[in-house]
Amino acid sequence: MKPFKELTDFFQRQQAVDVPHTGKGYLAHAIGVYNDLKKWGCEEELANVGLFHSIYGTEIFQNFTFPVEQRDEIRELIGERAENLCYWNCGMVRETFDAAAKQSEAPYVLRIRFTDSEVELTEKEFNDLCTIHLCDWLEQVPRCKMWDYRTDAYSTLANRLSGVAKKYYDEVYALAK
Repeated sequence: MKPFKELTDFFQRQQAVDVPHTGKGYLAHAIGVYNDLKKWGCEEELANVGLFHSIYGTEIFQNFTFPVEQRDEIRELIGERAENLCYWNCGMVRETFDAAAKQSEAPYVLRIRFTDSEVELTEKEFNDLCTIHLCDWLEQVPRCKMWDYRTDAYSTLANRLSGVAKKYYDEVYALAK
């Protein structure tokens, strides 16, 4: 795992700093997710996932996509476990993620859009992915105002994770009223 400055320098080298993302630059959003995860009490490894959470693009965010064929470069920066979480967050077909989030126990199976294959996640992997996914959304929804987008899915994640995630969800969604 590399120092934070080296991680943000990566975005500079990729010319991804000012790529538009929900009313701010891509790197500013990514740092926002990183900072929020730290506020939630997450360890540095998971916060680093927040920084790189959409590095390969997602079903919705396609303004910047680092080639999945170069996953080793991201692994070198943040570690294998963290990179896997980023890859799953970027590659998951959200419909399969939303269905898995309603389950009460593993295995959690997601379809990965990059390969049209399935991946099976452990309880910890899936809960970490839920944390990343929810935190990412809560960081941006006050700017993009898409309050009605996947409301059931995000409510399910907040209730599943409970604690600080549920508290933050309630605070952010109170802004919609």
